[in-house]
Amino acid sequence: MSTFSLAVHGGAGTILRENLTPELEAGYHAGLRAALDAGHKVLSSGGSALDAVTAAVCVLEDEPLFNAGRGAVFTSDDKQEMDAAVMDGARRAAGAVGGIFGPRNPIRAARAVMERTDHVMLIGPNALEVARATDLPFGDPDYFFTQTRWDALQSTLKMRAEGIEDNDPARRHGTVGAVACDMQGTVAAATSTGGMTAKLPGRIGDTPMIGAGTFADNATCAVSATGHGEVFIRFTAAAEIAARMRHAGQTLEDAAAQVVMHDLAQNDGSGGVIAVDAGGNITMPFNCEGMYRGRVTESGAFETFIYR
Repeated sequence: MSTFSLAVHGGAGTILRENLTPELEAGYHAGLRAALDAGHKVLSSGGSALDAVTAAVCVLEDEPLFNAGRGAVFTSDDKQEMDAAVMDGARRAAGAVGGIFGPRNPIRAARAVMERTDHVMLIGPNALEVARATDLPFGDPDYFFTQTRWDALQSTLKMRAEGIEDNDPARRHGTVGAVACDMQGTVAAATSTGGMTAKLPGRIGDTPMIGAGTFADNATCAVSATGHGEVFIRFTAAAEIAARMRHAGQTLEDAAAQVVMHDLAQNDGSGGVIAVDAGGNITMPFNCEGMYRGRVTESGAFETFIYR
């Protein structure tokens, strides 16, 4: 039997320290802790890593503070388009959805694709058909609307109209995710996002791309990424971590650090990852100001962090 462990993230490129009120800080920590609680409950009762990461991400999707599910950002045409992916390290089974709006928990739609179809990814209306056939709960536009996300869209569009370039990483990333190792030594990953504020309609980031923002394989590790998605895609960030472990014999910590702090950081790839291996080891490197993140192991020690 393996020791079990779980890590979650609520996005990198976090709110700047000077803008973080005590109330917001408490809210972020509470959201991360609630996600850890949900996943830990599954793992401590002998449940699977796949069920644990699904449960944890659902909690984060339900919390409007995070850019996924209910807290998804808006595209440049005032819509919300969500992406999600899940992967089981035991079989390399994977499911993903892209550009969807409706399911309250896009991660469950991704899992439905994995479990109910012969495919890995479905997009738009066809993904929604699978979600409806699975009787997943849907929300209307009012359910998904948050004033903070709407204001961020208006601010971004105004800057674009004025020709102002904004380098605030919080505008271009925001994702939630979870990785876990269960008592059987199986690892799994789940990632969900609303994308980038004011992104072009139809833009798909790294989150639902297996090997870029989401990956799991018992022989190496499970990874959930958050950051500048286009760069994570070009560098196949999640799969690169696993490849370094498999082919170069690197440890989980060394492989993740090399990818995040070198490959991505030197190529405008701000962000970070959470990762776990089949021994239950966890690493959570990031190369920007902060990353909402947390972890818990079989010992029951819950920890949540925002900055370094």
